[in-house]
Amino acid sequence: MSDRDSVGGCTSGSRADASVRPERSPRWQWWVACLLLLATMLNYMDRQTLANLSVRITRELSLTEERYGDIEMAFGWAFACGSLCFGILADKVPVRWLYPAVVIGWSAVGILSGFAGGFESMLACRTLLGFFESGHWPCALKTTQAVLARRHRMLGNSLLQSGGAIGAIVTPLVIRAMVGENQAAGAWRPPFVIIGAIGAAWVVGWLATIRADDLAGGPETHDGAALAAPAAPRSSLDVWREACFANRRFWALVPMIVCINITWHLLRVWLPKFLQQGRGATEAESLFFNSAYYVAADIGCIAAGAASLWLVKRGMTVHRSRLAVVMVCAVCTALTAVVATLPRGGAMYAVLLVIGAGAMGLFPCYYSLAQEVSPRHLGLSTGLLGAIGWFVSSPMQKIFGRLVDRTGSFDTGLATAGWLPAVALVLLLVIWPREAPHDEAADARAHPG
Repeated sequence: MSDRDSVGGCTSGSRADASVRPERSPRWQWWVACLLLLATMLNYMDRQTLANLSVRITRELSLTEERYGDIEMAFGWAFACGSLCFGILADKVPVRWLYPAVVIGWSAVGILSGFAGGFESMLACRTLLGFFESGHWPCALKTTQAVLARRHRMLGNSLLQSGGAIGAIVTPLVIRAMVGENQAAGAWRPPFVIIGAIGAAWVVGWLATIRADDLAGGPETHDGAALAAPAAPRSSLDVWREACFANRRFWALVPMIVCINITWHLLRVWLPKFLQQGRGATEAESLFFNSAYYVAADIGCIAAGAASLWLVKRGMTVHRSRLAVVMVCAVCTALTAVVATLPRGGAMYAVLLVIGAGAMGLFPCYYSLAQEVSPRHLGLSTGLLGAIGWFVSSPMQKIFGRLVDRTGSFDTGLATAGWLPAVALVLLLVIWPREAPHDEAADARAHPG
């Protein structure tokens, strides 16, 4: 790897950057990416515990499907609020300290969820969980932007996002090992406590790995050039206009984050219920398949990043490589229309695996594009995008639950959800500005090899 790929993607000749922080090895940069993977894994483990135990919990707490949807909607709306709050903070507060603070916050709330005694207390826990978990993404994206060069970020973001799949793979197995066939009241509570407690170990690893000056360098622009410090203070209105309101890239990603959020999270929340209540699978069968589903999702996530890098090495521009990956993933998710017609069996499970790979493969594409919306104000732009995505997509959980209550079937909602990424792709092609040829040339000169 060239020394131009050093921390922050800046050249070794960047005197301003070198004066701020010492050089770090390429191996260290990828170790940081793996640390972010572990953070995402813990984020999803705390999040997925409820979904994997949803049949037990809704039965024991006497919840309708719509009420269960209310809990997930509250999680999403809190996530939206937190995305904006932590996005703004990530541009102002050192990520070295903000990141472990949010991990401790969501871990503590995860533990408290194991003591919920009814709808209201579970609603409060999930609301707080959503708020704190949202802080993970602006902190993680600020980190990958600082430590990885542009052409490597999609692979780095794939590693980051793949932690979600790994967490979702591990969670059903942990729950199965802890709960087994125990049908006693309250048997679902210990997994919340134990999984929530793991976050403390990650915080120790983060503080031991990241020094105060490791994330201080200036990020790159979309053309590969390092950003200089602002010449003078700017008004808040100017910052918001540059990062969001007058930014065409921002508006191109609004429908993308909304659509991929709806598809991914409807599947995440309702798949266990679809399998058990909609297709007659046992709890054990559902848990084991959930792990397989997220193995496929993880493969799709890593494959998305690897495919983009492979296409770039063979002459495709960085942006077009991302669009190509989005197109393939959108075709995969559209197969929900097929799975909704299939009975329980090998064909249904096989199609679901393809859907999972496509649904998660969309996220590293989105993150890599989002890092180029406003590199100078990454926390603000990604935070607002996340907030919009969650505000719009979260009510879909309640609507989905109401539809199931009324029809007794998961099929209609499932069949519709998978087509949304294709809509996002069309809008992305229309709205995203065309990259000038010199942008790609500048990136190639800045990061040869």
